[in-house]
Order: sequence, then C-alpha cells, then structure tokens
Amino acid sequence: MATYTRKNAWSNGGTFSNTDLLWYAKGVGVMMKRPLNSPDSWWFFAAIHGQEIALNQFPGWGFLPAPPAVPTTPQPTAAVKKLYWDQCQHQSWYFAPWHRGYLIALEAQIRAAIKSIGGPTSWALPYWNYLGPSTQYKIPPAFTQAKLPDGTPNPLFVKARYGPKMTGSIYVVIPPVSSTCLKNTLYTGSNPLTPPPGYGGPQTGFWHGGTNPSGNLESNPHNLVHVDVGGINNTQTLWGLMTDPDIAALDPIFYIHHSNIDRMWAAWNAAGNANPATANWLKGPAASGGRKFAMPMPNGTSWVYTPDDVKSLSQLNYTYDTLPAVTPTSISTVHRRRLAKLGASPAAAAAGEDMEVGGNTELLGANEKTLKITTSGARSTVKLSSKIHKKVRRSLTITPTSAQPDQVYLELQNVRGNIDAYKLAISVNQKPAGTVGLFGLRKASEKDGKHGGGGLTFLLDITDVVDDLFVDDDFDLNSLDVRVVPNQAVPSGADLTIGRISVYRQGQE
Repeated sequence: MATYTRKNAWSNGGTFSNTDLLWYAKGVGVMMKRPLNSPDSWWFFAAIHGQEIALNQFPGWGFLPAPPAVPTTPQPTAAVKKLYWDQCQHQSWYFAPWHRGYLIALEAQIRAAIKSIGGPTSWALPYWNYLGPSTQYKIPPAFTQAKLPDGTPNPLFVKARYGPKMTGSIYVVIPPVSSTCLKNTLYTGSNPLTPPPGYGGPQTGFWHGGTNPSGNLESNPHNLVHVDVGGINNTQTLWGLMTDPDIAALDPIFYIHHSNIDRMWAAWNAAGNANPATANWLKGPAASGGRKFAMPMPNGTSWVYTPDDVKSLSQLNYTYDTLPAVTPTSISTVHRRRLAKLGASPAAAAAGEDMEVGGNTELLGANEKTLKITTSGARSTVKLSSKIHKKVRRSLTITPTSAQPDQVYLELQNVRGNIDAYKLAISVNQKPAGTVGLFGLRKASEKDGKHGGGGLTFLLDITDVVDDLFVDDDFDLNSLDVRVVPNQAVPSGADLTIGRISVYRQGQE
C-alpha cells in the first residue's frame, strides 16, 4: 500500500480549510527562503524545469512582477547547472515520465520542509481537477488570497497570473480543454482512436522543447491550461508565469496542474493502455548518449532516474484518491459509426468493423505563403493535389473493400512568435477543427536557440471534418479554406506567424 495519497485540491472548497493546501503553502514558504543556489530551494527547482535568469529584460527572472520576489543570485556552479537545470521534456515521448520524476522530487523536498516546521510527515501534493464537476475549472481560492489564515504572506499567491481574458480571473476554459486524449490507445503513433503523434508524444532523444508536435496529453489539456492560467495582462506587455516554460515552475499552481496531468497518465495506464516497451524509452536518453534525468533530493542526495523507474504508480510510494474515468472505445466501434455516417447500410457498417486501417501517408495539399496572425485572425487556402484528392474521395465512397476510409490530418508548421499567451482556434471550410495553445512558442522561435528558431508544430485530426464535408458534398476538388482565430487581441509585437499549413491523408492506397 502506498504511503502517500494525492488528493483533490478542491476538497473543502479549495480554501485553506483543505490542510493539504495549507501545508503546501507553508512548505513552499520554507523553500522560498532558501537561496537560488541551494538545490532544496523553490527557485532552484523552478530552474530545473527551465530558466531565464540571464535575460536582461522581461521575461528574465530579474524583471518579473512580485510576488514572488524572484532572485537571480547566487547561482550554482556550472557543473551543478549542467546536471540539474533546464531539463524539462516537451514535444517528446519523455514528457510524462520526466515530469513524474520532477513531481516526486519536488514533493519530497516540500514534505521535508513541512516536517521541519512540525507538519505532517504523510503530506502529499494535491492535484487540480479542472475537468471535475461544479466550479473546479476555477483556480482553487487558496491560490488567490494574499494572506494565509495567520495573516502572513501567502506563498501560493502570484501576481503574474492574468487568466484567459486578461482580467486576473483565473479559470480553465472548457471546452476546448478536455480529457479527449484519454480515448487514445497508442502511446506513440496513430490509429483511428489516436491522432499522431500519439498519447505520450513522438519518439525523441533528450528534448528540451521545440519543433516537434506535442503528444495528445501534452497538447490538451496540458498546454491549453498553461496558457489559460498564465494569460497576458491588459496592456499586453507582461504575460503570466504559467504561460512560458522558462518561468512557469515559479508559480505554485504549476505543480498541482502537473499532478493532474500525472493522474491522467495513471488513469490511461489503469484502463489497459501500454507505455512503450522499447529500450530507447525505458532507459531514457542517457542510454544512447544523451543527457540523464537527475533530481536533487532531501539531505543532499541525487536521484538519477529513467522512464522505467517511474512507468507505473505500483512502483512508487504514492497514489491518487481517485482516477479519472476512462471509457474504452474499440476501433471497430469507431469504424462502424464512421461508415454509417458516410452512408453505409447498418449491415455494411457492421461488416466493416474489422477492415484494415491504412498506413500510407501522403501530402494532400499545402498553402503557398507564411500566414500572419492578427487580432482578427487569418485565412489561407490549402490547394489540393487532384491525384491525392481522388484517392481520399474514393476511400470515402462506401463500396465493398478491405480498407477503411482515409484519415486526414492538418499540420501547422513553423509556428513562430514572441509571446506564448495565445490559443488559436482552427476551422476548415467553417467547420471547427480544434484549438492549440502556444505554450513554448517564444523559446522555439529564437533563432539562436537549440532548434534554430524553427517554431512549433501542431497536428490536428480533421477526419471528422472531411467526412462532414464529403457528406454535405462540400469537399471541394481544388482547395480547403482554413481559418485561424486567436482567443484574444494580438499586438503587432507578438509577431505571430504560421510558416506552412499542410493537409495529409493516411490510407491504404
């Protein structure tokens, strides 16, 4: 039986009547009093995720609005930085296991801090179930109070949280934030239940973010929640801590958000879905010459871990009070519904349940120039290859066949900009195709960065949209109309662009 149980932050109304939150605040307060170069300090742990200490302007750590008052000195040695700092794994199949180890280490440090001031030795990190009932989509009130019940400053209170509407009201917008990813059945890869690059993300080495598409768990809810909570201020000159990976872990809400993401991974596994079994994942990037995952633990020890060490809760000394419900859906059920939608008779749809899913991928079409995103949004025409288009149309025509109709995906490539604080709603021929959050955009767009300013990549499954267009006789032979609309005003300084919009088919031919 696990020693530590993570519980809902919204227990007892999400206030300091929830003693897990009260002790969280007190433990964070202890860690905030320690210097930056101390591996058990709040600031050091934020730098493990990512840091902008050296940047001489916002969002550099020395230019963040207080509270908290973020230090930039004293810094640890270069060797210590190389071992611990700037580790977070994004747009990678290591996203879930790296963050699980990160939470375990931070939780252990806070527990030790709580113990040092006479608190409970059984404390565990709460989770924010923003997809839960009633008002749980709102930030728990304990994070919005300037003072603790005893009148001292509240370490959970952060000034640089602006919310989805630039008002300082902090909540998660549902939809588009959802638990749809829990329907996926592949950790990496794609099938009719799992859009690419898979639930957990694409296969990579050590990957500190940029250029790759996010895994489906990371894309939604993870990225969208970051952007909703952080947001941008009403002058659009400062964005929230949670909005940007290099300042996000300074906000205490970060860790209870990630506790919920970890909980969703645990639920996905509990529903019978498998993690990768290959050595490249199990042994982590260090096994192939990449950087190792390392965390400072209490009492000065260091924990080097791999995904194999954290792949299931049964290996670890904590659990959750409840896991999200996962209702398994078979591919055959999805096939039957889709074939019926496309016009197959009930008997033909049922017969098509076991049809083979195609694996060939081809470019169906792409736009011709970079798209500038302004406050009013932007539109682009994606010209379609007549040859490939005919293949898609043939696959959508219900005839006796051994293959399923094509899957169709929209790809946004080289998405660049200076501010992460936006979500983009995408539509195809005026039909909603999905929403993406730009968490990580700024770093991925830096020309002198590790990935040469390639920006972010997003993949959207538009199979259902194309099916609707086909049924409505609106799947035009020559082009598709793509509309991109930001969730709020975009200043010119954001320099938000999409380098290319492409459409791909995946089928048997």
